[in-house]
Amino acid sequence: MDYLQYLRKDKMPHIWCDGCGNGIILKAIIRAVDKLGWKKDDIALVSGIGCSGRTPGYVDFNTLHTTHGRALSFSTGIKLAKPNMHLIVVSGDGDATAIGGNHFIHAARRNIDLNLIVFNNYIYGMTGGQASPTTPTGKFASTTPYGNPDSPFHISELAKAAGASYVARTTTYHTAKMDRYMQQAFQNKGFSVVEILTMCPTSYGRANKETGETGVEMLSFQKENSISLEKAKEMDEEEIKGKFVTGVYIDRDKPSYLENYQEIKDKANN
Repeated sequence: MDYLQYLRKDKMPHIWCDGCGNGIILKAIIRAVDKLGWKKDDIALVSGIGCSGRTPGYVDFNTLHTTHGRALSFSTGIKLAKPNMHLIVVSGDGDATAIGGNHFIHAARRNIDLNLIVFNNYIYGMTGGQASPTTPTGKFASTTPYGNPDSPFHISELAKAAGASYVARTTTYHTAKMDRYMQQAFQNKGFSVVEILTMCPTSYGRANKETGETGVEMLSFQKENSISLEKAKEMDEEEIKGKFVTGVYIDRDKPSYLENYQEIKDKANN
């Protein structure tokens, strides 16, 4: 396929660091769009603030770069105004689950027809390497120089519990799974979340050298420390500790927010 037809070539080269996994995710988004045959004018790609927030600037869709944590709320407005438009939302772990945490929970609760791609790099990569809601316990960041005392959010379990109709989890190493999950998410009716563990050699890798300090080393770490949901069911809590459990967490058919909204409108007009 021709990636260039989907890119704003005048915005290249991109500004992501060497070894960053964000470009891998961007290519997967483009492949999913191409596979589904979506027209560029029918897509809106929305982001908040952070390294992932640069994504809309590189693609030739309808794009919106919003304020920190507000990508889902802006996207909700677009979807209500343009219900036939395909909404793809990209957000980092901090953007989605810290300042944007309430928007994340309520978008899942409403089951509004949005597709959220979470770039989870375990850290605030762009703004100084601070610990994020997903930084593993004991790991180092600029705000946790002696190790992180907090328990991290499990983004996929949170989305599942809050009411999302499709939730999947993978890494930038597992590109075939990433493609499959994105296509499934984009075709799902309701709120879809694809959480992707992506590498940040600059802010996370330098502080936590056991994960690797280069993109290639961090991809190897993802490969060696990821397990499937099926395998995890056969393991005890101690064996799973430190592993990134991948797979489809939920895929359920339930009324979307737009269906409920339209039903109420119809009743009010009768």
